[in-house]
Amino acid sequence: MKKVIGITAGIAALAGLLFGYDTGVISGAILYIKDQFRLSSGAVESVVSAVLLGAVFGAAFSGSLADRFGRKKVLMVTAILFTIGAIGASLSINIPIMIAFRVIIGVAIGVASYTAPLYISEISPPESRGALVSLNQLMITCGIVVAYLVDLALTIGDNGWRWMFGLGALPAIVLMAGMMSLSESPRWLVGQNRIEDARKALGRIMDKHRIEGEIKEIQKSLTIKTGSWKNVLEPWVRPALVIGIVLAFFQQATGINTIIYYAPTIFEFAGFGSHKVSILATVGVGTVNVLMTVVAIWFIDRLGRKPLLYIGLIGMTLSLGLLGLAFYLPGMMSALKMLTVLCVLFYIASFAISLGPIFWLIISEIYPLRVRGRAMSLATLSNWLFNMLVASTFLTLTEKLGKAGAFWFYAVVCVAGLVFCYLYVPETKGRTLENIEDFLRKNKGLRAFGRM
Repeated sequence: MKKVIGITAGIAALAGLLFGYDTGVISGAILYIKDQFRLSSGAVESVVSAVLLGAVFGAAFSGSLADRFGRKKVLMVTAILFTIGAIGASLSINIPIMIAFRVIIGVAIGVASYTAPLYISEISPPESRGALVSLNQLMITCGIVVAYLVDLALTIGDNGWRWMFGLGALPAIVLMAGMMSLSESPRWLVGQNRIEDARKALGRIMDKHRIEGEIKEIQKSLTIKTGSWKNVLEPWVRPALVIGIVLAFFQQATGINTIIYYAPTIFEFAGFGSHKVSILATVGVGTVNVLMTVVAIWFIDRLGRKPLLYIGLIGMTLSLGLLGLAFYLPGMMSALKMLTVLCVLFYIASFAISLGPIFWLIISEIYPLRVRGRAMSLATLSNWLFNMLVASTFLTLTEKLGKAGAFWFYAVVCVAGLVFCYLYVPETKGRTLENIEDFLRKNKGLRAFGRM
């Protein structure tokens, strides 16, 4: 059974690979697109953030779609959108067309970014749910490093960026084929009163003697088939809603996607002389991201969610503070290249063991079943809105505050995030989804939820 669950989660997590690839590939491609089309800083921000605009729309509607049509069908549709967007962007003859197809990619990312962890959490046993849901985050980081490697391999001419975009269609086709062989989420099937289908789906992922008990547990927590937006805003649900939205803010406003989207640009700020060398340094960033996500998956069900959040946010604060200092002190210029690389690597490692996987895990755990799709959609929408805000203002922020000031700003946000996690984020390690919902019903208020 463990093997079947692992394979099922692995196929669904291909959506995470596409998420990572299509967000990471722009970091290298934009260097060549900027030169070929002679883009200003504002135009560069528009090309980069086009995906994020699409992701906002995708996240806004995906919760309702997943609750109505099921997790499996929605993931299959995202695979089609990924394919169309990748091929279209690669064939673009001007910037408006490129932006349009990157918006389509963004819609697919916005849907997949919440549907994949939702699906995985609903087919996972509680003792391994943290690791399995975090597999999606691992695949995101793998997608990013694959994108960086593709960027490096295709630094061969003015049109290499076309192949960078186009190769994203390959994993999308694999996702589509893989999802066709999987069952729908048992929890969604019970919510639709398709009990016999739910039994068959559960029969593929757990021992037969546990199936009836699992169905009863799901039915117990499912008072209505699908909650409305009014149910999402009920007072007893509100603490979980606040946790998801505020964690989305801190995951983005601590600056992670300035590194993912602009790492080569940051390295050029520090004095790296060519696009290829900057992209090569960025490959190291992506590799550390993958390795430390593996570390997070190993510890997330052992140490728990909150200890990893503390460790990661402290590390992010220190690395951003030192990075800002390196750009601020004139005497540091001779060592700026190496110090920049080390600080960025330390930052990405700290993020990868904390806010990276844990945000997606937490929002797949804390919402009541009847509104889980809508609530996760709202948290994911918030994440992409904050993502778009950060990505579309980074270059402007460095111009207004200076490079040092921009990194110090993100460091201050990290400190605020640490305080918030300590006070309000619940520890969900080892708890069933039904147990978390029961705690939320009985213990009123955000502070009480933080003491779970």
